[in-house]
Amino acid sequence: MFLKSVFMAVIGLSFGFLVSAGVFTVLIAVGLVPRFAGKTHTSKKVFLYEEMVVAGTLFGNFISVFEYSCHIGEWVRNLQPFGGVTDSMWKWITVILCIFFGFFAGIFVGCLALAIAEMLNTIPVFARRIQFRHGLGIAVLSIGLGKLVGSLIYFSQQVFLTGG
Repeated sequence: MFLKSVFMAVIGLSFGFLVSAGVFTVLIAVGLVPRFAGKTHTSKKVFLYEEMVVAGTLFGNFISVFEYSCHIGEWVRNLQPFGGVTDSMWKWITVILCIFFGFFAGIFVGCLALAIAEMLNTIPVFARRIQFRHGLGIAVLSIGLGKLVGSLIYFSQQVFLTGG
């Protein structure tokens, strides 16, 4: 039984390293972090940005693996640090944190998708193939706004709870 547990731990760690290496390889190949540093003229801080990407990945993995340890809301509600208004305050705090996280996660995913599309030259190739001369910026903006409206409908109607 002990050897089986050790074997499973080694296999789990190996696959975790493999997946994280794949993710970081994609980020390095696309050059997302250096591109952000170049666009914001903060190239002196590129190592800090890369360390923050790694720290965010580790934090996200910790939350997904040790889910029970991250139930901060239960702890706050049981402690009742603000008296009777703790539940309503905690709900507002979590909504603000979710909005904050969603905003920056959306920016990151959008920039990653655009960086991959730019790296593969999909937008210029597509525009040449269909002989699209003017309004490419409007088309890209329309795609982004469509994704925004779709995600707002998805979350406001709570489609993720029903699956359809």
